[in-house]
Amino acid sequence: MVTLKQLAKELNVSISTVSKALNNSEEIGQETIKRVKELAELYNYKPNKVALSLKQNKTNTIGVIIPDILNHFLAKVLFGIEREATLHGYNIITCISNESLEKEKESLQLLANGSVDGFILCVAEETQMKNEIEHFKKTMSQGLPIVMFDRVAHDVMCDKVIVDDFDATYRATKSLIDENRKHIAFISNIDGLSVGKLRERGYNKAILESVDHKPTVLSISKLKDAPQKIKGLFKKNKNIDGVIAADSSSGVIAINTALSFGLKVPKDISVVGFSSQSVAIHSIPKLTTIRQHAKVIGANAAQLLINRLKNMSDDSDPKTKIVKTSVVKSKSTL
Repeated sequence: MVTLKQLAKELNVSISTVSKALNNSEEIGQETIKRVKELAELYNYKPNKVALSLKQNKTNTIGVIIPDILNHFLAKVLFGIEREATLHGYNIITCISNESLEKEKESLQLLANGSVDGFILCVAEETQMKNEIEHFKKTMSQGLPIVMFDRVAHDVMCDKVIVDDFDATYRATKSLIDENRKHIAFISNIDGLSVGKLRERGYNKAILESVDHKPTVLSISKLKDAPQKIKGLFKKNKNIDGVIAADSSSGVIAINTALSFGLKVPKDISVVGFSSQSVAIHSIPKLTTIRQHAKVIGANAAQLLINRLKNMSDDSDPKTKIVKTSVVKSKSTL
């Protein structure tokens, strides 16, 4: 592989001149830049990125850690991160924690050895359940900034991107109350996560504000148990006429369960769920969804990290961006 030194020798100029020419420095004349680039292209010269990163003390690479690559929401956030990072000249390296605290720690350690300039991550379920944050603090103490999105550790002083989980569920529940629904249930298989807790609180606030309503909450620990658990909910509470689902699948299952009990949707029961369009289509009628704008979340996370990397001397307080949700109204509500 040809080196800068070899290019410089053949062109009879200094190594510094070759380097500056390849980077379009204003110190170098256009004719010299043209000669250098033509020879570099002829020899298919590629800069040594590892050496360059050591010299500049940066890699122009972002480490992204997500809990589940098969989760449609997280995949769309990753798309948003990658697209925004590319616009600013950054690459990304992605690790999957598989909801494991140890895997999350290993991913941080693996990439914190000089491979990346900073991290964007969504906290693993086990990390949130155990409320463990020291590995995040240790990474940041090494000069590697972190931006958290969606599931965040509130005790870690870093930039964050979240959605209005509490307010979105509060407004969705109020909308069913406005439909004159009298017995609205809340279903969740993410009650151990920060976002799940916020969504349940939003539901409870709306229910408790209405004197005619009482909360009915179903927590599902394993996704495979959801159909049976939701069926049991309908059997026990035959007067259910509304459902708010905190996760991407429970709303669809609730619609299908209601239909199996002979209920008409939305005439007899309305259902709203946090979900993507790709999940919502798996019910007839199609599920009304609370849309989280995953790609926007990803873009915002990338922007926050890149701004932090460009201003490392800026010791300003961490920022939290709130991405507003929107309701995609469909045939499961009036």
